[in-house]
Amino acid sequence: MSKCLKCFRPAKACICEHVEIVPTRTKFVILTHPKEAKKIKNGTGRMTHLSLPNSEIIVDVDFTHNKRVNQIIENYQSMILYPGENAFNCSKKKFYSDRDIAIFIIDATWPCAKKMMKLSLNLHDLPRISFDNNKKSEFLIKQQPMDLCLSTIEATQQLLINLNNGYEQLEQKKLMNFLAPFREMIRFQIACANDPTLKGYRKKPYTLPASRKRSKKYNLIFRKAS
Repeated sequence: MSKCLKCFRPAKACICEHVEIVPTRTKFVILTHPKEAKKIKNGTGRMTHLSLPNSEIIVDVDFTHNKRVNQIIENYQSMILYPGENAFNCSKKKFYSDRDIAIFIIDATWPCAKKMMKLSLNLHDLPRISFDNNKKSEFLIKQQPMDLCLSTIEATQQLLINLNNGYEQLEQKKLMNFLAPFREMIRFQIACANDPTLKGYRKKPYTLPASRKRSKKYNLIFRKAS
């Protein structure tokens, strides 16, 4: 099967034409867990990277001695998108800086993200940044651990919207189209699931995430992770 060498998806499922390029002043560093890096069909970390020229992906679990991560931390005013009591809430305060900033974004499930944060000693002292969210994920083909949890690309869009109140000066149209490749990926997956002639796809219709039951085991894992 032929594959797009840019988005890494099968050629027939390529989402490149839907990518909205958003040039940012902020540098985004997407720290991707190896398990997430293997999710070629529905991983949203790479989609995020394709849309942001000033971004890069680094794959690992423990970034303590990662030369590139430490170089960025040294040369930028670095922070990490991660919840915490002392996190800077950019939904409530305007963000200003006279230095170039780099924001690290963890691209992983909550349990894996917690492990990455625990092991990566160089991330412990980075200021945390967060935002208020009242939006439910559009990730219809994947069940989120909690109703307001977002995928990597959705969380990045919300962060960009909040940074655009002073630090960034981005076109509103580009921000609104940021999820276009994500939505196309979901549309394609659902279409394949509904096609009885295709093998390898689930043949039950997707239900709304809010209507799905979460296992007690998964809920326990999520509480420990958060």
